[in-house]
Amino acid sequence: MTVTQQLSLIDSSGPRHQAAAGEVRLLVFNAQHASPGRARRQAEWIAAQEAADLLVISEVGSGPGGAALIGALTERGYTSVLAPGASFAGYGTILASREVGLTAIPSGIKVLPHRGPAATFTLAGERIGLLGLYVPSRGPKERRNEDKRAFQRAVTAALPGFPAQFGGPVIVAGDLNVVEPGHIPHHAVFGDWEYDFYRSFAGAGLTDAYRALHPGRPRPQLVRPQRPGLPFRPCLRHDPARWPYPQLSLPARTPGAGRHRPCRHDPRPRADSSK
Repeated sequence: MTVTQQLSLIDSSGPRHQAAAGEVRLLVFNAQHASPGRARRQAEWIAAQEAADLLVISEVGSGPGGAALIGALTERGYTSVLAPGASFAGYGTILASREVGLTAIPSGIKVLPHRGPAATFTLAGERIGLLGLYVPSRGPKERRNEDKRAFQRAVTAALPGFPAQFGGPVIVAGDLNVVEPGHIPHHAVFGDWEYDFYRSFAGAGLTDAYRALHPGRPRPQLVRPQRPGLPFRPCLRHDPARWPYPQLSLPARTPGAGRHRPCRHDPRPRADSSK
């Protein structure tokens, strides 16, 4: 499958908010395979967030709800939307931008590539890489963990080569469906193979942006009844030289300047929380 087949580039009209100059402001969002009506409300909420210049949206359905979300984002000023092509089934990941143009590039992920799209964009004269991820859940009894293991192995294999495509910063963000090793309280549902996947990001030279900003703070998590700690949506960065763009949904530090930007998790239910 080529990148052109995997992703479709959609243009849109005027923005509700202006994108920040010289800063990367990223929102990571789980759409929960919303129905069309709910997807349109999600797009309205997203567009109202001033700092949502770049989007990584996971769990986007392949049916009418996903199409409604894509259309609503373009109507609300996201000038570039990279969405899975019509050939995929199940859930995928969307990348979107208010102002900077996103160009689809190979992610190197050979399994379920619609869950791991990649793009490049230019900001302040520098080329930056963006990789969005949506790791499968454990799946039904008859295929327990098969897709999750296969996708994790494919991501782990692709990670070292992805930053190598760029001379500057790289952002990896999305929904990993695992908590970090050593999380308190411990969740026995996760196996060593899932924690090994988590560690593979550091092994590929990526820095956990939340941990860089909050080394000792407990990590926010979404707690569902009978499914504690799912999912976990991190933002990581690869910076071989410097990181001049401090504003992320889970932002990184500005090296040398000692300056930090807000990094927060908003646990409040949104108005779109019903189906």
